[in-house]
Amino acid sequence: MPCSHPYRVFRGQMLAQVRGQPQNPDCCRKRCCGCVRKVSARKAKKKKGVFWGIEVAETLQWRGWELGKEMIKHLMLKNVHEKNQKLSYRCPSTRFFFAVFPQLITLSPGMSLTLPVVFRPAEKREYEDSICFTKAEGEFSVTLRAVLPSPCLSLPSAVELPICAVHSATETTFPVRNVGDLVTEFAWETPSPFYMIPDCSLLNSGAECMVKVVFQPKVAAVYDVAATCWFGGEEKRKRTIQLKALAKYPYLRVSVPEEECEGVQPGKSQNVLCFGPVPVGTTVEKCVEILNMSVVDAPCRIERAKDPLLRDHVFFCDASHGVVPAKGKIVLCIRFQPQTVGEHSTDYFTIISAGSLLQTVLKVVGSCKGPLVSLHQDSVDFNWINVGESMMQVLKISNISDVPAYYQFDIDGRGSVFSLDPTCGVLEGKTTLALKVTFRPTHPISYHRRVVCLVHHQEPKYVDFFGTCHSDTAKPAILQARHLSWYRTNMVRGLTFYPPDILSVMLKDGKLQMDEKGALTLPPEISQDKPPKEYFEYFEASSMTEYFYNGVSSYLAVFPCHVSVSPREYDFGCCVPLHKVEPLPLCVTNHTKGKITVAWTPSHGSAFQVSPEICDIPPLKSSAFRVLFQPTQLNSLYAAELEGFAFYKVLRDYSNIEEDATICPSWCLTVRLRAHTYEAEREHFIPQYILDVPKTFPPAAPNTDTYCSMLLLNTGTSLITFSVNQAACPSVLVKPCSGHVIPGGHQIFFLSTHPLNTVLQQHVLPLQLNSCPGYTKEIALQSCGESLLLLLEGDGNLYFKPVCIGTSSTRMYTIKNCTRLPMIFTWKIHQSDSKILSVSPTAGILQPYEAMAQAWTFTPDKETKYLLRAMVFVRRKSPDSVSPRSVRYALRIVGEGVLGTIRAQNKHLDLGNVLIGDLQNCSVVLLNDGVCSLKYILSVEQQITGPCDPKDVCRDSLALELEPSRGTIPARSKAFVQVTVRPARRLHYTWSIKYAICTPTATDSANTKEEQQPLCCIVATGVYPTLCIADACSAGSASGISKLHLWRLFSLDTLNKCLEQDPTPSELTYRVPTRHSTCLIPPVYTPVLLDFNFGVASIGSEPTLVMLLLANKGVVPVEWAFLFPSDQKMDMEHWAEDVEFSPHELHQMRIQDNQLFSISPKSGKLLPGQQESVQLSHRHDFVGTDHLPVLLKVSYGREILLNFSGVTVEQDQRYIHFASTKHLFTPIAVGTTHPPTQIYELYNGGSVPVVFEVQLDNIVRLQEENFRHPVFVCLTPRGEIPPGTIGHIEWVFSPLEAKTYLVDVPIHILGGESALITFQGVGYDLNTIGDTATSSEVLPPTVFAGSTKLTVPGQAATLSHHRICLGNIPDCSKASRLVFLNNISESKAVVFAWQINTWKDERVLQIAPESGTVQPGESIPCFITLQPLGCPSFYSIDLVCEVHIQESLVQYERDLQEWESEKERQAVEFTITEKDLGTKQKPKSPAGRSSDSAETENLPESSAVIRKYKTLPAVQNHPTPNLPAGHFQRRLLLDKAASRVWVKPEPPTPILLHLSVTARSYSIEDFFSNFTSEIPKYFLSCPISSWPLESKLVDGSRDRDRMDMDPKWLSLAAASNQELQIVTAILTDVIRGILENTQFHDAVRRSLDEPIPYFSQFRCAESPELQDRRRWSTVPSRVSASPDLYPEKNGERKEMEQETSPKSDLLESWEIFHHEQLGEQKEMMSRQPALGNLVELVLENTLRNILIEASRGEVVLTARPRVIALPPRPSPRITNPAPPPSRA
Repeated sequence: MPCSHPYRVFRGQMLAQVRGQPQNPDCCRKRCCGCVRKVSARKAKKKKGVFWGIEVAETLQWRGWELGKEMIKHLMLKNVHEKNQKLSYRCPSTRFFFAVFPQLITLSPGMSLTLPVVFRPAEKREYEDSICFTKAEGEFSVTLRAVLPSPCLSLPSAVELPICAVHSATETTFPVRNVGDLVTEFAWETPSPFYMIPDCSLLNSGAECMVKVVFQPKVAAVYDVAATCWFGGEEKRKRTIQLKALAKYPYLRVSVPEEECEGVQPGKSQNVLCFGPVPVGTTVEKCVEILNMSVVDAPCRIERAKDPLLRDHVFFCDASHGVVPAKGKIVLCIRFQPQTVGEHSTDYFTIISAGSLLQTVLKVVGSCKGPLVSLHQDSVDFNWINVGESMMQVLKISNISDVPAYYQFDIDGRGSVFSLDPTCGVLEGKTTLALKVTFRPTHPISYHRRVVCLVHHQEPKYVDFFGTCHSDTAKPAILQARHLSWYRTNMVRGLTFYPPDILSVMLKDGKLQMDEKGALTLPPEISQDKPPKEYFEYFEASSMTEYFYNGVSSYLAVFPCHVSVSPREYDFGCCVPLHKVEPLPLCVTNHTKGKITVAWTPSHGSAFQVSPEICDIPPLKSSAFRVLFQPTQLNSLYAAELEGFAFYKVLRDYSNIEEDATICPSWCLTVRLRAHTYEAEREHFIPQYILDVPKTFPPAAPNTDTYCSMLLLNTGTSLITFSVNQAACPSVLVKPCSGHVIPGGHQIFFLSTHPLNTVLQQHVLPLQLNSCPGYTKEIALQSCGESLLLLLEGDGNLYFKPVCIGTSSTRMYTIKNCTRLPMIFTWKIHQSDSKILSVSPTAGILQPYEAMAQAWTFTPDKETKYLLRAMVFVRRKSPDSVSPRSVRYALRIVGEGVLGTIRAQNKHLDLGNVLIGDLQNCSVVLLNDGVCSLKYILSVEQQITGPCDPKDVCRDSLALELEPSRGTIPARSKAFVQVTVRPARRLHYTWSIKYAICTPTATDSANTKEEQQPLCCIVATGVYPTLCIADACSAGSASGISKLHLWRLFSLDTLNKCLEQDPTPSELTYRVPTRHSTCLIPPVYTPVLLDFNFGVASIGSEPTLVMLLLANKGVVPVEWAFLFPSDQKMDMEHWAEDVEFSPHELHQMRIQDNQLFSISPKSGKLLPGQQESVQLSHRHDFVGTDHLPVLLKVSYGREILLNFSGVTVEQDQRYIHFASTKHLFTPIAVGTTHPPTQIYELYNGGSVPVVFEVQLDNIVRLQEENFRHPVFVCLTPRGEIPPGTIGHIEWVFSPLEAKTYLVDVPIHILGGESALITFQGVGYDLNTIGDTATSSEVLPPTVFAGSTKLTVPGQAATLSHHRICLGNIPDCSKASRLVFLNNISESKAVVFAWQINTWKDERVLQIAPESGTVQPGESIPCFITLQPLGCPSFYSIDLVCEVHIQESLVQYERDLQEWESEKERQAVEFTITEKDLGTKQKPKSPAGRSSDSAETENLPESSAVIRKYKTLPAVQNHPTPNLPAGHFQRRLLLDKAASRVWVKPEPPTPILLHLSVTARSYSIEDFFSNFTSEIPKYFLSCPISSWPLESKLVDGSRDRDRMDMDPKWLSLAAASNQELQIVTAILTDVIRGILENTQFHDAVRRSLDEPIPYFSQFRCAESPELQDRRRWSTVPSRVSASPDLYPEKNGERKEMEQETSPKSDLLESWEIFHHEQLGEQKEMMSRQPALGNLVELVLENTLRNILIEASRGEVVLTARPRVIALPPRPSPRITNPAPPPSRA
């Protein structure tokens, strides 16, 4: 519809300042289909945005517009900022949208403005435009959109349903909203197992509908499917929604309370709920839990096993279905209500999950228990009393069960001579009741009545009441208990039908005899052919049989009846009028052969009387009696029991009895009577009663009797009479059939039936109460004969899988008893199949409806298929002669015997190295490729190899465990066996694993050794973590210590040997570092104690730093730790600490608290082949000796105690550090002509030089003791050792005998402490020891390979080797080695210089080059050459290479030059600064000058004059002294003083690289004799003849000092005549022996035939003339010239000459002579020593050049040689002989 002008609308809204639009309250309406329709969300709420404080809708949309009409929508702007906002806007760009003319808009905080926008469509299509707003901060726009009406549904993109169990269902809902403008119909296409509710519907515009998604999976899986929603009119559209769900299988488990139950085997997998014995008629409830082990809710149902035809259920479960929540449970209650006493009940409930995927069977068992009533005595004897008297006795009745018992004695005490009080009642469980029995006789006769005690749910009990009554005239024989016993025996033998008098006559006549018990019996001769019945002993029938067939109260009897009465029960009926009641004729029949008397017991006050009261009856005759009923009251009930006793008349007097055995007790006759006097119009009393009667008879076999009891309780206040019409139901016998129940009393009935077959029979028994047909209760009962019925699983077929021959397979087979009676089963297997087939158990009892699983074992003995048969025989638990003895069923067994083997997937398994004390696991995969399952037993054989004692190894336990060691592998499958290895020794282990197939006769490894087959082999090597010290270096105060000395100080060789050994058991007490000690000094578990001697240094000096390189040369990771005592102590409370410390503990505490010793790092882990450096330091803060025990702990390995020790001395103290007080010289052979010089080292760790002196008194004394032979000679008895260096004392050890020499030598330190050192030398006999002695003298010429591994901080260069061992070398030869100096810096060059400590070392050792510069990253080769001179010696030379950074050295030279220039300038220049020159003042020393002349340079004399100057500080030498740590004030003063002077620059501290050179030199003669094969390796620089017999001495004072003690000066000239004679005789014998010794001659010849040495190859063949000229030479020289230098030989020349054509004979002869003369000259020159030295030097330089070029990479020594073949050239004719080119 048209609207007003938009400008007016806009103006009006601006003036009104509209704040908002009210919402429509009617936002919901109901749809016709029942869904709730809601207003569209776009109408209720628009999406808004905030742009720089302006809140506005992002989109303005028009819907439902029509052509030709305008539609206005309002755009609201709101200021949500705290300040005023100004903005403007631009109108839409198209003509279809327009707004009012743009103007400036101002909005206060919180205010809003409505801007109308008009839409005018021109055609039917969609439109879109925008309005742009401008602010100072920027621009923003609002979209204007007009859309056409279209169907559109809004629904979520995906729906996720709850997790669901398979065959269950879950659901969820989601909204479907019609966001279009049209009414839309939609329909769903949903894939299975999803479906929608509703699957189609109709939605109005803006309406919403909730759709339910139902998920019903059939398979467990993850579901992610798309459901399609089709909607729209003619043009269908679709929207898809993703449905996601997860389905899982449920898993239910039944949890039964753990209770033991009789007959249920414990540990069975079947779930059994046992109720145990439950009292009859009661209900017991027990619960089981159904557990849901899955994560989904699991629906389930509970079903009972299928019922047979007749079954009275005693187990009840109300729940038939339920849902078990995920990971939850539900409780299932089951009730047990037994009805039959003694019956064992079994039933089965099945819990079935949804879809019947899982079925769990719950077996419920229980038994019914009833009362157990017993009488304490089976008879009550009243002896005898007189007529008119009474006697009372007590009869106890007990109930040993906990079930209450209803009991009733079947006797009417009102009309009997015996009465009980009470007659009936309830006997609670576990109680005993005393009943009063009263005897009131009425006639002088003997009384006997057998009374039955009826018990509900129990068989009746019997008791005999008997007594005798006397009168004054009649005194019958007294009846006793033995008479009753004899009577029953006589009755079995048929003798009781004769009266006592006849029996007495027969006894007298011998026709009867008395047995051993006193009973009567027939003579033996009568029983010759057939044992008569009389010989049968009396047996007591069952109480039920006796009760129903006693012959007294019934017509049937077990034994013939003596006296009978008829009728036994009689109903007078209605007796109205009272005086017209007809008497009842009663007939008593005598069945005996004697005359009897019947005496009825009078009942005074009773309405029933018998007449006559006493009557005699002849034998086999009857007599009639009359029962008179005389009622006294109308409308009443009458009931009574008449009692009478019949006895032989001869028993009236005891005098008639001749034999006691012939006494016969009386027979009791009873008659039940009832009547009523109700008038016809009167209603009988309504009986108030409770009747407890079962529904079915207890089960019984066909053609057998079954009994049950019934209880009638009179709950009213009046008498109840009852009668059962036996004729209405002849198949059921009831006793008693009639009677009465007093008020509050009860009557117990027993019912009996005799089912003939298994057909179900229905019994209806009418019970009439109170003599009124209207009060008749029909009792419905069922009975059925139970035949033997056994159900076999699988229709009697049992199938076995293929079984390996010799093994067995066991299967469970179930049989079920399908009857209500227990049965006994017995399996019978053919004898031929007994070895193949067996079953367990072979026999047993199956309770009613019980299923039993039996284990069948099939053991084939050959490879074939088997078809076997077994029989099971079942019978009743108590078989009856009428029922069949047993029924058999056949079981068919099918099996197959096959061959099977097991193999391992890997035949050989190498576990590598296993840490001892640890374990390593692996798996062995066993494969069974056959078609049968195999049971196996694994066995292991262990073999240990390596360096070990076989006796110790054989006692070791098995180091390999198998889990499991036995098991079963199914057919065509595999099994995993876990192998655990625990080696105990560092040896190689080999385990052979064998298997044996389990057979019935071999079930363990001991019985299967012969049948074992190899399976696989496992090898492993037990290892300990191995740690070694690969390198060591020192720094700080110990930088002057050589590496060899450092290794000795720290006992590193011994430490490495200990680390290689196996740990002791005590060391493995704690396998890893543990705080285990409670005291400051921890206990020691290792026997190894080594010294780590840090040496000595002065106080305040730098710490002694030692770097150790730990290397793991093993194959397993190593964890190591250095543990201080504090690291091994447990953290304890202060109150537990010991406050008193020993001096040793205080010493250790001081060291640890001040951190005098430190290790970094203290622990670590090294992988195989890995190395790590450890820094040990000792701080010199306190004077004294520091000791600290440090434990080196290798986890799972060795544990070594290291004694850290270090000495700190005063600053100026002279101190020599003795590493040990004992020194051992190298053993020397007795008779060595030139014993070597040996060295003893002294280390000066102080800061001042030390002078030592060796006191030789003990040495001289030892010489006198050994015939003045110098055993020990000290060559340097006095010397000086600079600070921080090692001094040498040279010794000569020359043994006289083969023994050990000891001498204590004091070494005095001038100004210091002296020490007493024990020197020990061992002399040995070379002839006795033989060649083995030379090994101790030989030093292998080995260079310890590998570059220096350790570097100290700041070290810029390294040596390729830190030790060179040149081995054994002869004198006058040279040994050279190559060492590289490497510059490891990447940017700085280094300058090096080699330093040799002593002048003697300088003479024998040469280094080339001695100094130089090494560029960054480069290496320079250094040649070390040792040339021994003179006497044989042991050489241990410590070469020191001083390395400086070139930059620091250049800077030092620059600073030093500036300092010297300034020093010269200050010496000649001065400045006068005095203001008053005329004033005379005392000259003062400059403030910066030092008065210590020892610390200044030697300046000119002019500089000594004191001057006043103002220039640079004084130039002085002021080195900073080493001060003790802690003297901080003195250091401050020193620094303050130093700041006022210009100290002379100090040279940079060099980096000291130590190179140890060791060797042993021999005299040439000794070397020839000991190392003949080594002679060609050395070059002797001068002929042997040039050397004197005695070694040359060193000139100077040193020779004079040693002259007196040197053994070489002890010549024969100083010997006595006696000594000369001894020497002459000895030499004569020696020479004669050598000349006569053929072995010596052979040795000389062999030496001539030895290969030519290397240097001998330079020699030419000597002419005979030259050989004659050189005969004067005694020893041939080892030097020769190379033959290549003189290639011309005489023979060659002759051949050359032959090729030329001679010109003349004279020319040829002259040339021959000339060449011969030239050859002789060359030969003479080649024998000169100078030429040999020259050749050796040329070769040495050549090799050096090659090695240098190879080190620089110019030559590759390892490259393969290349052969270049040149084309042959035609050789010209040689006219003049010329030497060929040299090939050197």
